[in-house]
Amino acid sequence: MIRKFVAPDPGLARLRSAARAVLGIGLAATVSGTAGQSLTMAVAGGLAALLALFTVTDATVRGQALTTTLLPAAGFPVLALAVLLHDRPLPRDLAFLAVAGLGVYARRWGPRGNALGIFAFMSFFLAQFLHAVPAQLPQLGAAVVLALLTSSAVRFGLWCYERRLPVPRPAPAPLGGRGLARPTTRQAVQATAASAIALGAGQALSDERWYWAVGTVWWIFVNTASRGETLVRGFRRVLGTAAGVVAGLGVAIPLHGDPVAAAVLVALCVGGIFYVAAVSYSWMIFFVTVLVGVLYGMLGTVDPGLLALRLAETLAGAVGAALAVLLVLPVTTHATTDAWVRRALRCVHLCAVEAAGRLAGSPGADPAPRVAELEALLERVRVSVAPLVHPLSPLGHRKARARRVLALLDACAHEVRGLAAVAADPEGSRTDRLTVACVRVEAAVQALIADGATWAEPLRSPAHPLADEPALTHLHGLERALAELAEPLRGTRRPALAVR
Repeated sequence: MIRKFVAPDPGLARLRSAARAVLGIGLAATVSGTAGQSLTMAVAGGLAALLALFTVTDATVRGQALTTTLLPAAGFPVLALAVLLHDRPLPRDLAFLAVAGLGVYARRWGPRGNALGIFAFMSFFLAQFLHAVPAQLPQLGAAVVLALLTSSAVRFGLWCYERRLPVPRPAPAPLGGRGLARPTTRQAVQATAASAIALGAGQALSDERWYWAVGTVWWIFVNTASRGETLVRGFRRVLGTAAGVVAGLGVAIPLHGDPVAAAVLVALCVGGIFYVAAVSYSWMIFFVTVLVGVLYGMLGTVDPGLLALRLAETLAGAVGAALAVLLVLPVTTHATTDAWVRRALRCVHLCAVEAAGRLAGSPGADPAPRVAELEALLERVRVSVAPLVHPLSPLGHRKARARRVLALLDACAHEVRGLAAVAADPEGSRTDRLTVACVRVEAAVQALIADGATWAEPLRSPAHPLADEPALTHLHGLERALAELAEPLRGTRRPALAVR
């Protein structure tokens, strides 16, 4: 866990994001609180700014600005609904479940849909957290608008470092499917069912803080695609919350509402959230939990019992999420990993074809985009297979197989990158043997991804001697890696990476 916190930060990207978040959220909370003359409005404004800076992840600055502009359209109706249903438990609960399901379903429209769905859900959550009543609705709306304007001025004006960066490569398109097979539809059903379980358990624990259990469920489902990923995410959330509660007992409670010390600690927590979010979910939740404890202290309601309740509600939410992914439209880690591995292997073949075409003099052939696509697909494979290689995974044999698959896919990527580098050289090899080697690569890939293959006899590694031409050397290395992949992927009649 400590290693994740000190993970490399190329270009200081995470540090700059964290510093800008502290500045933007601090200014937004100050402006909102001053205008509303209320600490409650400052908290509302600060949370709105945090969500805008954290969840808006479009590939371009223009796209980010447009998504940020649309946030009020998604959040304000939900905020008004939550406030108006404040003292009507049954309609409030049903509305919260509907918002949770629709918020997850909105992810089918990519990063923009994801950001709008999160903002809508958290608008309902905010009303519960602040125990907002109808008379406060105009102030809350004004605080959110001011916060978004202030944080946007920092993000898109004062410190828009993304304008000097190359446009990041797009994320791989999600796995296909129709109806309930579509990931967003299935997750929306699962999240709604899990939220219902968590809502009931949360209310059994507390009539006032039950919404923490629902919030736990909803955030566990963000960026997960299989039951294994969801279970690991739930474990990490409980772990981060438990550590944050312990820290809160030693830090938040002794502050006794001291505004200066609390403000400093809030800034440290906000910076920590943004700095570690990309590398450690547990650390991120640790900082979120400490931040919540400090906010409760500023509102005058923090005590050891409240922080212990926070942990209990989180555990209830994690259990609800686990039950939902195990019982409602479950998708195994094997099914998800297999789909991503197939896409990665197809991309490996296309990379080889493009490189061979470039070396043969085809003007339109260019392996570079395919190499970038392969890198993104391999990252998705790593995310998908993470539950199997988790230190607490009891499936030792499958853990070893999963690690072998990852190592061989990395070897394929290494050979493909080398092949692309050779192809970029105008003096590179041009020989008919490239075509023959690419045909063998294609055959190896097709064999690996063929449906119904049991691989009683794995592919044999090619016996070719290392060729003088660098391109052929990389192609033969690629053949060997593909041949060795046959055993861990299809070595037995039972799916090698299945989690049952």
